[in-house]
Amino acid sequence: MAKEPQTPLEDELARQEQEAEVTEQAAEERLVEGELEGLIEEDAALEGGVGNPEADMLAAQVEELEQSLAEAKDQALRAAAEAQNVRRRAEQEAEKARKFALEKFVKELLPVVDSLEKALESMEDGASDVHREGVSMTLKMQLGVLNKFGVESVEPQGEPFDPQVHEAMAMVPNPELEPNTVMDVMQKGYLLNGRLVRPAMVVVSQKAN
Repeated sequence: MAKEPQTPLEDELARQEQEAEVTEQAAEERLVEGELEGLIEEDAALEGGVGNPEADMLAAQVEELEQSLAEAKDQALRAAAEAQNVRRRAEQEAEKARKFALEKFVKELLPVVDSLEKALESMEDGASDVHREGVSMTLKMQLGVLNKFGVESVEPQGEPFDPQVHEAMAMVPNPELEPNTVMDVMQKGYLLNGRLVRPAMVVVSQKAN
């Protein structure tokens, strides 16, 4: 049986009905999407509110590594400081050894200087100028060599007595001098680069009775 042709009015009604179905389907789809988004956001909020064991473990490991790094830096700084102190002490010891390596040799040489000085002082007027000049030149050369290597004499005539560099051989009353003044130098003292090699043997004044 042949289908009867539809009128324009029927066509319009059918079209509107089809559009209404499409609109309703789209609304349902949007509703479903909105519900899904709400569920996702709710799930994310729940995850954020509940502690994550893996994240906590990682945070603890990071904190432990940072502490280990700080300790390693502190140990490295301490080791560097200790190495610097050791190097400084070694340099000081080397410098000290260099300065005072000749101390024993100087001590052995000083009696020779004393002998030359006494020989020059004891020469009588009858001694020839050549002899006096020879001894004087020898003594001068000897003192020059000692001075070149940091040796200097201590001659405290008229100075206050200093037990650090002087050795009192006698105490003599003297009203003309202040007490504890060096009246006479019996033997000169010597320093090597500022260190006492031999004290000066002196006579010290004391208050007169």
